[in-house]
Amino acid sequence: MRRSRKVLLGFVILLAVTQLPFAYRRYKLGRLNATIQAINSSHRPARMDQSYSEYKGVMHVHSFLGGHTRGSFTDIISAARANALDFVVMTEHAEQDIDTAAMTLKGTYGGVLFVNGNELSTATADRLLVVPGDNSSRDAGKLGTSDVAVKTRARGALSFVAYPEEFQSWETGELDGVEVFNVYSNARQINPVFAVFDVLWSKRAYPALLFATFYARPSENLKKWDAALERRRLTATAGNDAHANIGISVNDSGGKTLIGLQLDPYETSFRLVRLHVLLPRGEVLSNDTLMQAMKLGHCFIGFDVFGDTTGFDFSAEDAAGTHLQGDEIKLQANTRLLIDVPVSSRVVLLKNGQVWVDENGVTNKALNVPEPGVYRVEVYLPQLGKPVGEQPWIISNPIYVK
Repeated sequence: MRRSRKVLLGFVILLAVTQLPFAYRRYKLGRLNATIQAINSSHRPARMDQSYSEYKGVMHVHSFLGGHTRGSFTDIISAARANALDFVVMTEHAEQDIDTAAMTLKGTYGGVLFVNGNELSTATADRLLVVPGDNSSRDAGKLGTSDVAVKTRARGALSFVAYPEEFQSWETGELDGVEVFNVYSNARQINPVFAVFDVLWSKRAYPALLFATFYARPSENLKKWDAALERRRLTATAGNDAHANIGISVNDSGGKTLIGLQLDPYETSFRLVRLHVLLPRGEVLSNDTLMQAMKLGHCFIGFDVFGDTTGFDFSAEDAAGTHLQGDEIKLQANTRLLIDVPVSSRVVLLKNGQVWVDENGVTNKALNVPEPGVYRVEVYLPQLGKPVGEQPWIISNPIYVK
């Protein structure tokens, strides 16, 4: 009896010791959450003189139509409403026998605009997001990347590079943008055993902040994007790659979940990263106006899980007026770049992919433009502490000064 008690005691002690790192991570997430709440409470309102309206949404979302998930339309609509999103860009996997773009969410549901699109793979194994999608996506696997992009543009749709770390056909001139950040790609580094215990300790209190433990700047993707910007315009987007299929579950014969732990329900995925789109003031958000803004690069990426990025502004000013990120302008003697952030931040201004200005404690800044170049901004929140404070909070689209 004594021996069995000692074994049991030893097991309990060993179990307690192994859980210490997860308990400590939960404690750190609690501190991070408190800091984020403080940041949101100090959030400055957007300037009243802005010539545009801002809408936030998510891109790269899958339902049950493309496999890999049982996620329903109801789940997606509910999650979008819970996150107060203005739009959701669906990107169903292209299928040979059914037109998933025609069958997915399209139009307005619960006050949220849904745009139908496809994720597809070309004959050279390049992955693209095509928005809006149509039944031509089923033949993409037989065509080269350039052919798919040409056909997509010919019908007035947009094509975005998905998973740029694997993409090969950068010479394709008809592309509209690049998904520089993808939640799924970024999550590949998760240790599944550690993830289970992190979920047990922290999911109930901090479901979205669990992703903070592995979030990292997509440096290689940004490098490839910067290199491509030397040749042409490309809009940067972020992909939630929402499937609602990461976790562990025990199901009955009918597929109903009896016991389960899910790391990425749609409601959580939609909190992590968002695309903030800028439309001319007075213009109504619609399928056409959203696509036009994305094509022009009138948008920025906000990791809203770490604080509301609404109100961020990166623009240019000259004798002709004010120009938004994504615009192309000619260099004049009085050309200035204007940066406005909702809270005091570290602002990094890059010129042709290289750091030009790196300054902390910034809420607004104006800089004269000395020469032509591709200028873009990354914003950081060092007050969040390491490692989150060392990763971008906002990634802007460029202003092209010729």
